[in-house]
Amino acid sequence: MRTAPLLALATLSGFVFAQTALVYPRPKRGLQVDDYHGRKIADPFRELEDPNTRATRAWIDAEVKLTEDWLARIPQRNAVRTRLTRLYDYERYPAGTLTNFSRGFPWEYTAAFSASKHYFILRNRGLQNQAVLYSTDVRGENAKPVLDPNTLRADGTAALCGLSPSHNGRLLAYGTALAGSDWCEWRIRDVETSQDKPELIRWTKDAMPVWTPDNSSFYYVRYPKPPDEKLLTALNRNPEVARHFPGRPESRDEIVYEDPAHPDSSLGPVLTGDGRFLLIHTDLPVDSSKNLLYVRDLSTPRAKTVLLTPDPAGIYDYAGNRGTTVYLRTTDGAPRGRIIAVDLMHPARRMWKTVIPEQAESIDRVIFADGKLLVSFLKDASSEAKVYSLEGAQLGGVPLQGIGTLDWSPAEPDAAELFYSFVSFTEPAALYRYDLRSGRSTLLHRSKLHFDPGSFETRQVFYPSKDGTKVPMFLVYHRGLRQNGHNPALLYGYGGFNVSLTPTFNAPIIEWLEMGGIYAVANLRGGAEYGEAWHQAGAKHRKQNVFDDFIAAAEWLIANHYTSTPKLAIFGGSNGGLLVGACLNQRPDLFGAAMPAVGVMDMLRFHKFTAGAGWVGEYGSPDDRDDFKTLLAYSPLHNIRNGTRYPATLITTSDHDDRVVPGHSFKYAATLQQAQVGAAPILIRIETQAGHGAGRPTYKTIDEWTDRLAFLTKVLDLHITQ
Repeated sequence: MRTAPLLALATLSGFVFAQTALVYPRPKRGLQVDDYHGRKIADPFRELEDPNTRATRAWIDAEVKLTEDWLARIPQRNAVRTRLTRLYDYERYPAGTLTNFSRGFPWEYTAAFSASKHYFILRNRGLQNQAVLYSTDVRGENAKPVLDPNTLRADGTAALCGLSPSHNGRLLAYGTALAGSDWCEWRIRDVETSQDKPELIRWTKDAMPVWTPDNSSFYYVRYPKPPDEKLLTALNRNPEVARHFPGRPESRDEIVYEDPAHPDSSLGPVLTGDGRFLLIHTDLPVDSSKNLLYVRDLSTPRAKTVLLTPDPAGIYDYAGNRGTTVYLRTTDGAPRGRIIAVDLMHPARRMWKTVIPEQAESIDRVIFADGKLLVSFLKDASSEAKVYSLEGAQLGGVPLQGIGTLDWSPAEPDAAELFYSFVSFTEPAALYRYDLRSGRSTLLHRSKLHFDPGSFETRQVFYPSKDGTKVPMFLVYHRGLRQNGHNPALLYGYGGFNVSLTPTFNAPIIEWLEMGGIYAVANLRGGAEYGEAWHQAGAKHRKQNVFDDFIAAAEWLIANHYTSTPKLAIFGGSNGGLLVGACLNQRPDLFGAAMPAVGVMDMLRFHKFTAGAGWVGEYGSPDDRDDFKTLLAYSPLHNIRNGTRYPATLITTSDHDDRVVPGHSFKYAATLQQAQVGAAPILIRIETQAGHGAGRPTYKTIDEWTDRLAFLTKVLDLHITQ
C-alpha cells in the first residue's frame, strides 16, 4: 500500500505514534439505505457482507497486505513467535473443546471418557495441529491411536467437532469440521479396526448423536442443505431430529421430530439411560431464559411427542433418570438453579419434587452416575463439586486445588467411575479418575511445562459497576508485581448468552505475563456466574449494564494503580467482540488498545445470517420497535463517530466464520478506519481457512497470537528482552 509522511505527531492517551501514517483501503461506498420503523439508516458498505464479490476480494487483499506490512516492522515479532511456540510445545489434554451445545447435556467431554470397558483419551503431543484420540486402559496408559484428525487434511484444518461412542464402546460416531466451519460431518468408526462405515452424515450443527442402549442406532439433528453460494451465510432454520442406523445411507434416515412452529429454534435430543424416553430440548429464539422440553415414550408404538413444559418458567436440562423419573436442572423458581424430579407418568407441574434446592452458589452442571448426582457449582466464578443421593442428601465433595474450573466426563447411569479435568489460569487441564464408590480421585495426567506456574499469582477482586453492582474480576500477574500504574494490562470480557468466564489456561497469556503484563478477566453481567438473574441483568434492554461493568473494570484497574490508560488493552471475541466494539465507541479515551475478535458488530442485521436468528432472545430483534432503539444505541458499527481519536485497534476475523460472518468485522473495520483522525493504527487481520475459533490448528493459533502480542508490544510501548 502507498504511504504518506506523517506531518505531525499524534498523541493517543499519552503515547506518541511516531511512524508513517497509514493509508487505508477505501471500499466502494454504496447507496443502500434501510427503513427501521420510520428511521432511515445508511449502510454504505453493504457489499462487504458478500466475501465473494470482486470488490470485496480486492478490499480484503489490500487490508491483508496493509496489516502484514505493519506487523512485519515490529522488531519483537520473531522473539514473540519463538517463545510462544516453545510454550505451546507441551503434551496436553484438551478439555471442553468438543462441546457443541450451549447447555449441560451429557455429550460434553473432558479429554478422558469411557464407554463400557473402553477408555478413551484426547492428547496433543505439543505442536500437533489437532489432538489425537487414543484408546487406553483405565489408568490412561497403553494408548493406541483410534482417530488422528491430522491425517484428514494436509494443512491441519480438519478438526474434530464431536465424539459420541456407542454404549458398548465398539463404535464411535465422530464429527469433523473443515476450515473452521460450524458445519459438522459425521462418520462411524469401528474402534477395534479403526475402519469407517461407508456413510457420511452432513449438514449438522449444535448437537451430538445420542446412541440407543442396544447400540443399534443413534438420534441426531440435521438442517436442510443451504444453497451452494450461501453455505457460510444462509440462515440456519428448520432443524429436525433424525434416526440413523450404522451401515445404512443417510437418505434412509427416519425423521422423528421437527418443529415448524419454531423454525429458528435449536434442538437437542436426549435418551434416558434405559432408552425408553426420548427427550428433545428446544431453545426458544425469542427468550434465552427459557426452553421447551418434549418427551416421547419409545416403548409405545406410534407414541406422540408431548410437551413436558407447556408453560416454561426457566431452563430445563436433563441430568439422568431412574425408571420413569427424570432429574432435571432448572432455573424455574430458582435463578441459581435447583434439581427436580419429574415422574413422566405423572408429569403435571404440581407433582414435581425438588431434590436439591437453590443454594448460594449457582449450579453449573449435573452428572448422573451410580445412582448419584454429581453437581458442580460456581462460587464467584470458580468451581466447587459435591455428590448427592437421589433424595438430595449430600454424600461428600470432590477436593479441588484452588481457583479453577472443573469439567466432568459423561458417564453411564450404572458407572462406578468417571473422569474429570481441573484447569487454572496458570496450569493446563490435569486429568483425574473419580471412584464413585470410595469418593477418591486419582491423578492420571498432568502436563510438563516450559515455565514455572508458581511464579505467577491469581487473585480475585470485586469492584463496583456504574449502578453500584459488585462485579468479580480475576487478576493474574507475576509475583512481586508493583502497583505503580505502569504495568501493561489486558482486560478480557464476554458478558452474554449465559456463559460463565471461569478460569482457563491459554499459553499466550503465559507469555503476556512473562512480558510483565497483567491479565484481568471481568465476570460481567450477562453471564451465568450468579445464575439466571445475573444473565438477564445483561440481556436485551439491560445490555448497557454489560458495557458499564467492563468500563468500570478498566477504571478500577487504573484507580488502583495496576495500570494506566496508555498501557491498558481490551480484548474479547464473538459476543465479547461486540463488547469491545461498544466500549471503544463509548470510552475511546479510556483504553490504549483494543482487540475485538470475530465480533457481532452490526446489531441491525445480525439476525439475517447463519445462526443469528437464534440470538434474538439474547439481544432483542431489530424488527421490534423498542428493541431497535436499544440495539441502535450501542451497535458498534452504528456508533462510530467521525473525527474521533480511537486507540490502536486490531480487529480479527476469519473467512470461514459461519457463526459470526466476517461481514460484521469487514464493515466495522472500513467504517472505523475512515472515522479515525488520530495516528493510532486501525488494522484488520483476516485469517484464511479458519472459522469462529473452534478446531483451529496449532500453527494458525500461534500465528494469530504472535500478531496480537506483537501488536501490543508496539502500541503499548513494551520493552521485552526475549
